Amino acid sequence: MELSTLLSTQDLSTTRVQVESFNKTLEGVGDGSALQKDDFLRLLITQLTHQDPTEPMKDREFIAQMAQFSTLEQMTNMSNDFGRLAGILSTTQALGLLGKTVEVLSADQSIEGVVEEVIGREFPQVLVNGKYYDFDLIERVKE
Repeated sequence: MELSTLLSTQDLSTTRVQVESFNKTLEGVGDGSALQKDDFLRLLITQLTHQDPTEPMKDREFIAQMAQFSTLEQMTNMSNDFGRLAGILSTTQALGLLGKTVEVLSADQSIEGVVEEVIGREFPQVLVNGKYYDFDLIERVKE
């Protein structure tokens, strides 16, 4: 079905401007490979705003889209929770290194020393030989 047969010239022009404007807001959103949660909601609202009143969205379609949005929201929350859990696990592992001898790789050189202190929560750092290093730089642990 051609839009030009259903809309007046002015309405068609207005619709094109709105579509172009919306498309520009989508450019560069997220990492470019997938729509984010807010983008999905924006698309749903735009669809509801511009739907044909003589053929409103079917109940099944609307429920399916809301279910998809709910699933996306839950996946986003789970991703955030897994990130926090990873931070807690890193901190717990770093605390277990207190008093142990570690080998840290920093700037292509190996530093060996005893872990004297652990700081940070999500991204812990260990104090070795008077200098702080990211927990991720630890290559080896010795008793």
